[in-house]
Amino acid sequence: MSVQSHELHLLTGSYALDAVTGPELAAFEKHLDRCGPCATEVRGLREAAARLAMATAIAPPQEMRQRVLATAPLTRQLPPPGRNLLPRAGRRRVSPSQAGITGAILALAAAVVFLFAARVTTQHQLDQARASNRAVAAVLAAPDARVESATATVGGTVTAVVSVSQHEAVVSSAGVPVLPATKVYQLWVMSPSGARSAGLLPASHAGTTAPVLASGVRAGDRLGITVEPAGGTAQPTTAAVVVMPVTA
Repeated sequence: MSVQSHELHLLTGSYALDAVTGPELAAFEKHLDRCGPCATEVRGLREAAARLAMATAIAPPQEMRQRVLATAPLTRQLPPPGRNLLPRAGRRRVSPSQAGITGAILALAAAVVFLFAARVTTQHQLDQARASNRAVAAVLAAPDARVESATATVGGTVTAVVSVSQHEAVVSSAGVPVLPATKVYQLWVMSPSGARSAGLLPASHAGTTAPVLASGVRAGDRLGITVEPAGGTAQPTTAAVVVMPVTA
């Protein structure tokens, strides 16, 4: 399957997360050699993914080691490269998860890849996606970036990477309860003049919500999350499940 030239620009996020394979991988790496903007974006996204991984890392449960050891003898191993022990009719493509990628890595990928691997078709959408990617990467890589974490009253942890110099914050969560379809988690920037919506947290995937970029954040503000009706509200209607101060 050939890859259209305009589609190659959309693979920067997937490539940064090692999620491009086969003909697409070969085509994109050739493209990367002659496309400076894509090469720069890949470097920035890899740095951003590393920063986000450190920000949202959680310790695995103690019983995980025992479960892995108990399962290993029962799990069929992949054949050496170049060999396939199954008859041709029984062959099927092996997915990355089947190739031994750990659950922690998958959770991180799910939290980040939504920003970087969206399949957009128009130049305007592509420009918007790239602008969002660069904004998130800039916050995570900012020299004054601070990582703050807090436990939500409903359970789970909320993590914010804040850059006061850029007046922005990247907020994600892990382990928060899944809400019914009629409710959403809404992020607010709270200042002495009132609360301003910074967007809705996306639906949880594997226990983790994808990052949300909050703009106009200044020292002395607070980042808060409330549970609101689907679609969000203009002002908070419930008590915040977590409030995090923004310090210089």
